Amino acid sequence: MTILSATQTTESTDVPALELPPLQLGKHTIETPVILAPMAGITNRAFRRLCREYGGGVYVTEMVTARALVERNAESMRIISHDEDEELRSIQIYGVDPNTVRAAVRMVIDEDRADHIDLNFGCPVPKVTRKGGGAALPWKTDLFTSIIEAATSEAAKGEVPLTIKMRKGIDEDHLTYIESAKIARDHGAAAVTLHGRTSRQYYAGKADWEAIATLREALPDIPVLGNGDIFSAEDAIEMVEQTGVDGIVVGRGCQGRPWLFGDLQAAFEGRPQRFRPGVREVADTVYRHGELLAEYFEDEGKGMRDIRKHIAWYFKGYPVGGDIRAQLAQVPSLARLRELLNELDLDLGYPGSAAEGTRGRAGTPKKTHLPDGWLSSREMSDEHRVMIKAAELDISGG
Repeated sequence: MTILSATQTTESTDVPALELPPLQLGKHTIETPVILAPMAGITNRAFRRLCREYGGGVYVTEMVTARALVERNAESMRIISHDEDEELRSIQIYGVDPNTVRAAVRMVIDEDRADHIDLNFGCPVPKVTRKGGGAALPWKTDLFTSIIEAATSEAAKGEVPLTIKMRKGIDEDHLTYIESAKIARDHGAAAVTLHGRTSRQYYAGKADWEAIATLREALPDIPVLGNGDIFSAEDAIEMVEQTGVDGIVVGRGCQGRPWLFGDLQAAFEGRPQRFRPGVREVADTVYRHGELLAEYFEDEGKGMRDIRKHIAWYFKGYPVGGDIRAQLAQVPSLARLRELLNELDLDLGYPGSAAEGTRGRAGTPKKTHLPDGWLSSREMSDEHRVMIKAAELDISGG
């Protein structure tokens, strides 16, 4: 249910609305077919609460490694924690070793820590792909299949739906998404999400929605979700119309804009209302975010260090001077945060298109770092098997 503050400003739009049926993930019916994508350092319990208060959907934790879960790493256990009122507890696990992934999923199921599990096969970061993980992993069909089989078999024991999130492939010459999606489906995955970019693209250029449409057509028997370049409710409507997906996954588009989920719910319910917060509303949201972070980390200083990276996103396009932005980006305490926010011209309204559009850094395409000989075969070599086990240990710690 959407929870609005008394001062929230909404406007009606003349953009055609779209009514999309609820999303079915195993035994769970998701009335608003929207998923918050896992983002490291962003989608913690504090930010998820802000988003949930605007609209419905599935709100996924930050990614945690299978090894860190098995080891019960303290930070990883914090990452997979949920508020008591999170109706559908969703976590994302990353792993490169089937046995470790199996053990992590078993722990989550046995201890009743989630209602939905997502597996990450889309990370393009060099420290991950150079070890054969993330977006590089689906190239090795046998390894990918083993991980999917291990995870789905354990998740099924608790009737917890398991989904996968992936990219198109390593680059345009090494695409894996259709084959990987079919493997996931055949082993019982409840849905697949495709980010319409290759690993090489990072977040540069435009997401390939045609690839998402191709996957939707190739996989008619389970839900397919689309991810990439959704920065507004209108983008979501356009993606659904172009691709036929069953739901959308939002990542960078909601950074500094938790109210986007209110816009998305309105759009999928056929309503024209959109949130257009003025400076006062944004400032109040920033302060509340800071409070929630301090509570989440159980440390006000750590909460303030974390809120700093959100400042530029929240005030994108708003007439906030450089000096006060710089001070907000170094804020040491909640009291100082409140003081600085009160120095803003709180009566200024929504700045319009200046606050819309892309968020975060898109970067530029770059060659994907891979293990030596990784592309020479679709099957794992003995050397690569040894390397993968070491990689699982290397990334332990959440």
